[in-house]
Amino acid sequence: MLQDPKRYTVTAALPYTNGPIHIGHLAGVYVPGDIYSRFLRLQGKDVAFICGSDEHGVAISMKAKKEGITPQEVIDKYHAIIKQSFEDFGISFDNYSRTSAKIHHETASEFFKKLYNEDKFIEEVTEQLYDEKADQFLADRFVTGTCPKCSHPDAYGDQCENCGTSLNATDLINPKSTITGTTPVLKSTKHWFLPLDQYDAFLREWILEGHKNDWKPNVYGQVKSWLEDGLKPRAVTRDLDWGIPVPVEGAEGKVLYVWFDAPIGYISSTKEWAAREGKDWEPYWKSADTKLVHFIGKDNIVFHCVIFPAMLKAEGSYIMPDNVPANEFLNLEGNKLSTSKNWAVWLHEYLQDFPGQQDVLRYSLTATAPETKDNDFTWKDFQARNNNELVAIFGNFINRVVVLTNKYYEGVVPAPNAYSDVDEATLTEMRAYPAVIASSIERYRFREALTELMNLARLGNKYLADEEPWKVIKEDPARVQTQMYVALQIAAALSVLSEPFLPFTAAKLKNMLAISEGSLNWDDISVKSDLLVAGSTIGQAELLFAKIEDETIQKQIDRLEATKTANKAENKKAEPQKDLIQYDDFAKMDIRTGTILEAEKMPKANKLLVLKVDTGIDVRTIVSGIAESFTPEEVVGKRVTVLVNLAPRALRGVESQGMILMTQNAEGKMVFVNPDTDGVGNGEVIS
Repeated sequence: MLQDPKRYTVTAALPYTNGPIHIGHLAGVYVPGDIYSRFLRLQGKDVAFICGSDEHGVAISMKAKKEGITPQEVIDKYHAIIKQSFEDFGISFDNYSRTSAKIHHETASEFFKKLYNEDKFIEEVTEQLYDEKADQFLADRFVTGTCPKCSHPDAYGDQCENCGTSLNATDLINPKSTITGTTPVLKSTKHWFLPLDQYDAFLREWILEGHKNDWKPNVYGQVKSWLEDGLKPRAVTRDLDWGIPVPVEGAEGKVLYVWFDAPIGYISSTKEWAAREGKDWEPYWKSADTKLVHFIGKDNIVFHCVIFPAMLKAEGSYIMPDNVPANEFLNLEGNKLSTSKNWAVWLHEYLQDFPGQQDVLRYSLTATAPETKDNDFTWKDFQARNNNELVAIFGNFINRVVVLTNKYYEGVVPAPNAYSDVDEATLTEMRAYPAVIASSIERYRFREALTELMNLARLGNKYLADEEPWKVIKEDPARVQTQMYVALQIAAALSVLSEPFLPFTAAKLKNMLAISEGSLNWDDISVKSDLLVAGSTIGQAELLFAKIEDETIQKQIDRLEATKTANKAENKKAEPQKDLIQYDDFAKMDIRTGTILEAEKMPKANKLLVLKVDTGIDVRTIVSGIAESFTPEEVVGKRVTVLVNLAPRALRGVESQGMILMTQNAEGKMVFVNPDTDGVGNGEVIS
């Protein structure tokens, strides 16, 4: 771990521009990176917080084919949506670029050429999968097949999403082209490979020895596993028509593989920022006194801890990341987030339903961040954290302080009189919080840091509740001046310390307290005796947070349930045909139309209803396992289809004389197969 760095380069994983951003992205990468960067700036540190859109690779080509547009149209559309979402949620990038930019093409090409000229690549002719019908080589994501490790039938050519195994497309059993559905053939093609195995000793020393005590266990463990499995050369080029052309002779029709080009996007984005700001970009990537930190999700660990460092080491002039605090995955209501299945909370849609409540989502996602293991976002938890924490603790304290200051002193900060022991202890405790919160942030424990921030708000609430200035004002107004002064100092501290987590709330609070932007920094909370000076005037109270009602949350839950139902219907496959029967077998079945006359639940049986059914032949008792889908009242009068010549069977002491024909919908609910034809009475034969 680098001690007392001169500057910080903080990167956040480049999002693919093949779709908008959802809460999983925000929780896993962008809010943690933003908290860290904002915290550093409040300490007066030199920070470059860098990101940009990842606009090359197969994912873009696949999206373009699916939507019937060009790759350029895809990236332009989603780059704008993603960039706007980041701005809307206060993600404070110093530069947000894109890999289609000229400066990136130049930077990636130069990087490749330097390694090429220094013979850092292996040039090989290999056999790759080729779609003869489409007349093109198939990139990894254009191939699916059976995983050789877990036998999952729908593995991709680069990874099995069922077992997580990294694959080559040629590893797949029974591969199929996703473009034409045909079986591809093997065809020879030339590519360049980065010999990762040559960097094994370096990676072991740098990570396994150098970072065994300061990297997160999930990151360290995954890197250790990769190294123990043995590193192999990895292709840095691909046969594609979308991407950065390989800048050497004999490479026509080939582009830089996206995993090689994308991380260089951090460097090109830094160059873009530095040129705009009149800075030199190189110290942010090449000086030993710079701290480089990558914020990523766990699916990117191998690229940022093995492959990109090997690239930087091969180039020779770059520093290595000081830390890669990757998060695990965030689930949604117990299920894995899925872009393709629309099982997500999209940021642009969230703001339509919760306008002006960006900080509520930031708070909830930080409180449930998947820092050490996969975690779950639920709308009920989101509601509870807003109502029970932000509204009841943080918002309540600020509201009481500002309202009482305006009520008693017309908004003027009162001068304190003699401090009591409680006052002294409270102010001392308040001054300790910057160091406590900083310690958690510096160790990338953002959930822990957020808890400590809320503990400061709790301190303020407890102080007011115990001191009761609204009662003391009648007997000892001089004492209330001190009480309100102390409470206002806590409010001012919250306006600064909350900024990394709740930037919109912090801005509102500073405006309410008439604290000008930049007039207080992180360390001031510990050392300044007067955060709000006596005699200064604050503004009127403004609610920072609003209670979220049950109906609002239920709408979100209902929307997800509708998505789940739609997914089931879309993915529902008909059961395979049963064995062939003869006509005589079918003719033996006597199927009639009927009507349910009466219905009641079978005692001590959750699934069974006892029905009286008019079959046209007679009125008979039929026991049916439909009680979990229907109440007795719902089925009375229903037209039904009945197998009447089924041999009677005793169920819990009741003789059932037939069977009602049913099926299931996408939700798994039973549905009657009923005769809707007009003019058909009970007892008609179905043949």
